[in-house]
Amino acid sequence: MEPIKIEITILAPVQKVWEYFNSPEHITQWNFASDTWECPSAEVDLKEGGKFTTRMQAKDASFGFDLVGIYDEIIPERRIRYHMEDQRKVQVIFDKIDENTTKVTEIFDPEKQNPVEMQRDGWYAILNNFHKYVENN
Repeated sequence: MEPIKIEITILAPVQKVWEYFNSPEHITQWNFASDTWECPSAEVDLKEGGKFTTRMQAKDASFGFDLVGIYDEIIPERRIRYHMEDQRKVQVIFDKIDENTTKVTEIFDPEKQNPVEMQRDGWYAILNNFHKYVENN
């Protein structure tokens, strides 16, 4: 299956965007696709070979899962590449447009259980939450 690509432009400096994307105290504030979900915990070992784990769950605790990834490449304020437990690959690109504007692009391998459009919409909803969180804090 072809990788899925999504992107969003954030009105914030690349340094802030990078920090909010990678710091556990910020990740828990934006890493969910809808208001009925939450991210109660996040652990990040931001180095090549390091691991991250984020807990994503319904607020009513009816369903949840841990998203786990291993970092393959980290270029601070530019790019992150990682793979998930099922070996799907993800790339996150941070493009500094100017001093106060950053474009974030995510390219990820889709999983086989859900329709591609549903996956694109879910990942984009999370990226849009991130966008709103960064610009409002």
